[in-house]
Amino acid sequence: MRKFVYHFNEGSKEMKYLLGGKGANLAEMTNIGLPVPPGFTITTEACKDYNDHNQILSDDIYAEMMTHLQILEQETGKKFGDATNPLLISVRSGAPFSMPGMMDTILNLGLNDLSVQGLENATNDARSSYDCYRRFIQMFGDVVYNIPSYRFEQALTDLKNENDYKLDTQLTATDLQKLINQYKDLYISVSGREFPQNPFEQLRLSITAVFDSWENPRAAIYRRLHHIDNQLGTAVNIQSMVFGNTGESSGTGIAFTRNPSTGENLFFGEYLLNAQGEDVVAGIRTPEPISHLEDTMPEVYQKLLDVAALLELHYLDMQDIEFTIEKGELFVLQTRTGKRTAQAAINIAVDLVHEGKLSKEDAIMRIDTSQIDQLLHPSFDEASLKATTSLATGLPASPGAATGQIYFNAEDAVLAAERGEKAILVRNETSPEDIEGMAKSVAILTAHGGMTSHAAVVARGMGKCCVAGCDAIAIDESQKTLQTATFTLTEGDFLSLNGSTGKVYLGQIPLVESEIGGHFEELMSWVNEAKKLVVRVNADSPNDLEVGLHFGAEGVGLCRTEHMFFQDDRITYVRQMIIAETLEERLIALAHLKEMQKADFAGIFRVANGKPVNIRLLDPPLHEFLPKTTQDIEKLAGELGKPVVELKQRVQDLGETNPMLGHRGCRLAITFPEIYIMQAEAIMESAIQIHDEGIAVFPEIMVPLVSSKEEIAIIKKQLKEAIQTIFRREQLVLPFDIGTMIEIPRACVTADEIAEEAQFFSFGTNDLTQLTFGFSRDDANKFLYAYQEQKILPIDPFQSIDQKGVGALVTTAVQRGRMTNPALKMGVCGEHGGDPASIHFFHKLGLQYVSCSPYRIPIARIAAAQASILEERQEKVMV
Repeated sequence: MRKFVYHFNEGSKEMKYLLGGKGANLAEMTNIGLPVPPGFTITTEACKDYNDHNQILSDDIYAEMMTHLQILEQETGKKFGDATNPLLISVRSGAPFSMPGMMDTILNLGLNDLSVQGLENATNDARSSYDCYRRFIQMFGDVVYNIPSYRFEQALTDLKNENDYKLDTQLTATDLQKLINQYKDLYISVSGREFPQNPFEQLRLSITAVFDSWENPRAAIYRRLHHIDNQLGTAVNIQSMVFGNTGESSGTGIAFTRNPSTGENLFFGEYLLNAQGEDVVAGIRTPEPISHLEDTMPEVYQKLLDVAALLELHYLDMQDIEFTIEKGELFVLQTRTGKRTAQAAINIAVDLVHEGKLSKEDAIMRIDTSQIDQLLHPSFDEASLKATTSLATGLPASPGAATGQIYFNAEDAVLAAERGEKAILVRNETSPEDIEGMAKSVAILTAHGGMTSHAAVVARGMGKCCVAGCDAIAIDESQKTLQTATFTLTEGDFLSLNGSTGKVYLGQIPLVESEIGGHFEELMSWVNEAKKLVVRVNADSPNDLEVGLHFGAEGVGLCRTEHMFFQDDRITYVRQMIIAETLEERLIALAHLKEMQKADFAGIFRVANGKPVNIRLLDPPLHEFLPKTTQDIEKLAGELGKPVVELKQRVQDLGETNPMLGHRGCRLAITFPEIYIMQAEAIMESAIQIHDEGIAVFPEIMVPLVSSKEEIAIIKKQLKEAIQTIFRREQLVLPFDIGTMIEIPRACVTADEIAEEAQFFSFGTNDLTQLTFGFSRDDANKFLYAYQEQKILPIDPFQSIDQKGVGALVTTAVQRGRMTNPALKMGVCGEHGGDPASIHFFHKLGLQYVSCSPYRIPIARIAAAQASILEERQEKVMV
């Protein structure tokens, strides 16, 4: 018989796929002797069984759970549902990977009209007992019956206003009893059902609600954003309650063993007295810094420090610890690997190596490549900043700087982002329902909440600038206004946020690129030792290349020459070349363009300083360079001295029904060989110029869109003849390669033939993905979201390579190419070259290099090192 339920003392941290991350860590902490309230975990396999049987919890699973509930009663000396000494439990989700706030939690389960009196008698504390009951009714209504939480919050606010209370803690037991009755009325008015008094019914409904929360929209969005497998499911953790809301000797908090923003080795966190766990996370009250606990409860603080030190040493990583203090006694409710900024992640990993706790390889594997973009976030221009009005200061919850237009709910922020605006999400406090708006926004601002609030934790994980707990501003979400002492802002107004200082500024402030500091260079030196893949940069200008080299690029993997043709000083010559009716006219235009291209290539070769430079010859359809409007056609006709009617007809003749599959790439060279010959001459003449300056040069000339051996054979012959003529004239020979971009499925399956002519393959995975799927990259966003929602595709194939289809074609090309030439140089120049999952795939294929945009170079380097380390570890296991 399958086992679906494990007591905490039966598990371990290695069982996270079965017990979920939370359950596995609760088991681990129990087994190493930490003060963990007892409980048990219903496994992720039970969640899968539940979903496989049309969202029905089987009697077998329920019976097994009841057996463990009886053991829990024996452990605590309390009885579930008892009217005199009731056992109260929490029901919490726990996926294999941390998904903070995305799924559901219920506290104080087991309370009803009778057991709340038993709790009052057992604790001799009427106020905290009825406070627990009202919290339970609210959470249960929200999670199980989908009664909007704000309906309960509004009733609470109204009662506080009636009594002129400022804080929830001012509510008396009598007030809370009145509020409970109002909450019960809400059940009837909103859901048509009464609040269930049977604790066992409460429990069964709560378990199924947590299982259901795996599929709720915010959890699905979070999994998509963080590439978490939809099939994993969630566990359910049942744990006996401890109470932080029983007076000033009780409390709750969240602590990190190191600072999650900087990585500094200092204990960090926040707590609230007389509160339960959701109060800290929800941001409803602004918590105290954890250091203040040393003044109010020194013994508890020291125990907490001891727990933190033990957990970090045990897990060998920075830990995020959730704790409760009940009448002066410390309990640990959760530990997990702490979310952190990219800079903190690097600093912590390197520090742990220096402390002798990790190897260099372990440190590299600890880095989440998706976070590295944070290191490249811009900051404000200092001169502009001095002239800007400071509105307020909040908590620096997630670093970076951002400027944009304010929106007061997630839906409006998403719509603004889709219009191309830079949206800043402004809320009193965020909730998990805001996840998509947070993902689409450039920054987040909240009036309430602390450094461990939902907004802060999620923003840090996403790499979003965030200022939290900014109580100097008043936000009216219904009226969509933000007020300070001197200004009132409305939807669409501009704000600028500094998530590193907590400063909020009026209007827009120019941004400048940030400098990478801390231990980054040291970590990247270890990365270079570990990785096998060379990482190049896609660069169309010397400036692009300089940025790429700054981030560690080892050459140019793709220089797109068409981007050079669109510049104002040369577009007329490009158009003249296209409109020309004779070879002589075309050569005149090409002569002008050749001098311009020589200057372009010389600038790139000079910066490359001996590193290889892969230059793709002209690729797009010619009609893209032609004017579209009547006014532009008339202007060009005047510049070229041609009749407007004749020029209009020429533009019309060059138009294509499907230009991306039309007269472009190598097909241009087949029909107009002089175009590629001009480019090859410009490349080699500029290479000779830079060589004469004493700088080494190695050009790679790439012919795009080849589908057959015959195409590249003809073009290669023409190019080599032109280059040899230059060498004879200059009495100098330089090394160079002529190869092709593999981006057509036919080229993949005939790669053995193409390799007879090509000296290198560079996989253009963008076009290869388009042609394999039959998707237009420019239009796929209109339907790909539905493919992902309906699980047809796990991820956008233009972001991460489709290994089953596109990847199979790449594999075929690699194998066939090596059959002809085992030493054939092969790499990737599509944007997949900067995607970590794709890089792992390319590493396994044994490619020599990947190439990506400049700001993805650090990501690609780390991913390449991780792929190499992972491969070596897997090989050791197999030996």
